[in-house]
Amino acid sequence: MILGTGGIGRAALEIFQTNGVVVYGFLDDDEKEHGKEIDTVPVLGKTDDDGYLKLIGKKCEAFIAADENSYRHSLVELLQERRKMQPVNAVHETSVIAKSAFIGHGNFINQHAKIGAGAEVGSHCILHSGALLDFNVKLGDFVQIGAGAVVGSGVTIEEGAFIGSGVTVVSGVTIGKNARVGAGSVVISDVKAKETVFGNPAQPIKK
Repeated sequence: MILGTGGIGRAALEIFQTNGVVVYGFLDDDEKEHGKEIDTVPVLGKTDDDGYLKLIGKKCEAFIAADENSYRHSLVELLQERRKMQPVNAVHETSVIAKSAFIGHGNFINQHAKIGAGAEVGSHCILHSGALLDFNVKLGDFVQIGAGAVVGSGVTIEEGAFIGSGVTVVSGVTIGKNARVGAGSVVISDVKAKETVFGNPAQPIKK
């Protein structure tokens, strides 16, 4: 079961089907989506609707396809506390993950993403197409890495941080909790928690 019908949901559906995993349906809180089909897979109801469990059994696994962190948090809580389950990972077949890398639960790893030796990816992260994590990179939970971003060796990216498309983060940098890095930026020094930076080299954006 996929929670969320947006772009990540459709991409996850393709990932699961390519890997031979049966997807029974989607759940989404937007009632306008109910009754529709995404590539022949139906949208059955809201994310908190337990009715489908009676049909397919409580052992059905779930994936969260939402990129907005507060909503993603709420869906993770729904699965963990109410349904006593961890969301599964969606890993594209063209991604490359080192044998010595560690990956948590509920991550979305799209096509041609690469995760290097000794890297640690927390849970509920999103790695868009072509994202590169070099060796010994550490990602906290709920981190999002944009398409084509390059994260150098030994970088630490703390929980909830957002790295835009095409960003380069040089080796050894730490990006703080809930920080944001604008698309195309080059990060050469640490970024504070909740700080937003942009440019080459990336500089804090004045509010």
